[in-house]
Amino acid sequence: MVETRLALEPEVQEILDCIDNNRNFLLSGGAGSGKTYSLVQVIRQVILEYPISKVACMTYTNAAVKEIEERVNHRNLNVTTIHDFLWDNIKHYQKELKSTIIALANDEENTKVNIDEPLPIPNNYFDNIGDGIQYKEFLKIKEGIISHDELLVVSQYIFEHYPKLSDIIKDKFKFIFIDEYQDTNPLVIDIFLVQLKKSIKNNIIGFFGDAMQSIYDESIGNLNAFKGDEIDKVKEIKKEQNRRSPLKVIELANRLRTDGITQVPSTDYNAPNMLNGVVKEGTIHFLYSTIANIETVKQFLGDNKGWDFADSKETKELNLTHNLIADKAGFRSLMNIYDGDKIIDFRKRIKTYIADKNITTDFSQNTFGEVLAILQQGKSGTALRPVTPTNTMQSFIDSHLALYETAKLINYQEFIKIYVDKDQLLDDKKQDDTQEKKKGSKRDNLIKHLFKIQNNISLYQNKQYNEFLRKTDFKDRIVSIQSKRVLRQNINELVKVGEKTIEDVIIDADAKGICIIDESLQKFIAEKSYIYNQVKEVKFSEFQKLYQYLEGKTPFSTQHKTKGTEYNNVLVILDNGGWLKYNFQNLFLNTGTESVLERTKKLFYVCCTRSKETLAVFFHNPSPQIISQAKGWFGEDNLINMDV
Repeated sequence: MVETRLALEPEVQEILDCIDNNRNFLLSGGAGSGKTYSLVQVIRQVILEYPISKVACMTYTNAAVKEIEERVNHRNLNVTTIHDFLWDNIKHYQKELKSTIIALANDEENTKVNIDEPLPIPNNYFDNIGDGIQYKEFLKIKEGIISHDELLVVSQYIFEHYPKLSDIIKDKFKFIFIDEYQDTNPLVIDIFLVQLKKSIKNNIIGFFGDAMQSIYDESIGNLNAFKGDEIDKVKEIKKEQNRRSPLKVIELANRLRTDGITQVPSTDYNAPNMLNGVVKEGTIHFLYSTIANIETVKQFLGDNKGWDFADSKETKELNLTHNLIADKAGFRSLMNIYDGDKIIDFRKRIKTYIADKNITTDFSQNTFGEVLAILQQGKSGTALRPVTPTNTMQSFIDSHLALYETAKLINYQEFIKIYVDKDQLLDDKKQDDTQEKKKGSKRDNLIKHLFKIQNNISLYQNKQYNEFLRKTDFKDRIVSIQSKRVLRQNINELVKVGEKTIEDVIIDADAKGICIIDESLQKFIAEKSYIYNQVKEVKFSEFQKLYQYLEGKTPFSTQHKTKGTEYNNVLVILDNGGWLKYNFQNLFLNTGTESVLERTKKLFYVCCTRSKETLAVFFHNPSPQIISQAKGWFGEDNLINMDV
């Protein structure tokens, strides 16, 4: 085995030394260092050296699961998301699960698991649910159904209070590897580094990731509390090479890092950032202006630097929020429905008022408008204010009077059940059709149906005929050559969406048998008519633009979504977009709230390190102090004043 190890990376050899000494480990590596490559090497080697031991590998997304499965395929390897791993290992312990959920619901300090019943919840509360506790995409806790958010709390509690489970996990998996550890919830780290440690049985826990790329809320960020040289601590192994970025991007990234890792170019002759054995120099630009807009900047990069924003595979414009992209990419109407409805915000205001005032009136037979009238009756001045719209809400209502009148006619109990969030429109966790049913996908059933229609259209237009025949609902009608002719005619007609609305296309696709209106869509229309009646009037061509954006076929991306990707040319737009969690101005001035400053620097680091060739950063109307800091990070020769 020693001979086979000598062919491996030095960092992987260090990891294997940790395994020999029964030590947990952490591989820390900056952007472009090849952490996933190291993970795959480790998995392959432990399978070789421990042929009867099972290996669990967990990561953050279904896409990463798929990538690792494609690189390593072995019967002893179990690759899942963290949520799926936890559920797979607790779902059979129904008695303990029921007790756990009841205990959490009765715990006044717990805010994640709540049963809307008078406390205390009795121990026999779940005795009569036929299917036991289940984990699904939605929450119906009274029926024993928990979702993505509750699973982690339930899992941590059950591991803490039923220590035998840790013995079972260790017996089952000799090795547990967690990729992108920095994005995991602290509860997950507690399970693997605190609860499992209570078991005297042996196994190895290995972490792979980069603390500097921790850009999601409620994630652990780093393992500083668990690292150390002692045998019972997690041993950190640093991977300092960079295989992706050109030299200038590496140097910029090192100026941004704060964790002691200083990256150096890879010495691998075949690394992507090498050319004829020499690391590529690359180019970085800090562009600024008081008058130029983003389109002017893009025109400048196209004319003077050879950028082609039509090539979405090699050139990306990174904005902080989807809202900043919606107008450019052409899906503003849909974005406004899912992320700009102030009537929904007013509804939340009323619901909160009823709860805060402990109002016990039965409103189940009242419309939303009637509830407003009841709550507002006899009130004036400051007493009336909490049950009337804010100025922002009122402005929205004034410009959407018909929609507001519709909302007031909806049964109040049904109206408060309608959940609207931009993730239902923009979630892109689904990577292919086999993952449509994966837990954690947040697209609602209307958007899923529209994607199904457009997938059929795209497959046909791209001449992927076999795949089209497999996906279309018309496949069951193909019984003769004549039926194939009918299908060809139908899809050719459906492709010509023109000025048709979304409802026109839904009906047309159903009538032509291309995409049948199923029960899930029927249920959505019945229960969420408030949303459907708005979406159905939008042009289907706008949805097609949203589809192109989410499929990565436009030059636009959010800065969060770009994590884990790479492009030749990257343009980073430093605009907070009204999001208070980030502040690019304070980043350059090194002022403001420490948490906002750290969050912004990490996001900026992620954005800059996506570039394989050229990086451009645009800051509108910066102060002299910001320009001074930009000179320090980018170098004076790399600053471009667009106003000159």
